[in-house]
Amino acid sequence: MITVTSVEAQNRFGQLLDTVQREPVIITRHGRTAAFMVSPQDMEELNNARSKRSKAVAEFEVWSQRAASSALPEAAKLTDEEVVGLVHESR
Repeated sequence: MITVTSVEAQNRFGQLLDTVQREPVIITRHGRTAAFMVSPQDMEELNNARSKRSKAVAEFEVWSQRAASSALPEAAKLTDEEVVGLVHESR
């Protein structure tokens, strides 16, 4: 991954369009990351990963709500350490 300033990016935009086909480019402004340039393929992969993550989070929320509604009242009183201990005992 290469890093260029925003001024360099303006002056070398065409060249950077070719570069991002091989690797992402970090664009900085005042010494801080301001933007990333990525290829369309990389962007599609990022969007797919984001979509999968969102779907997994939604499915986990549904599962968590179902588990909470069917759990015994005693389960709510267990500490994290007790849960870990029970899991280790069951193995």
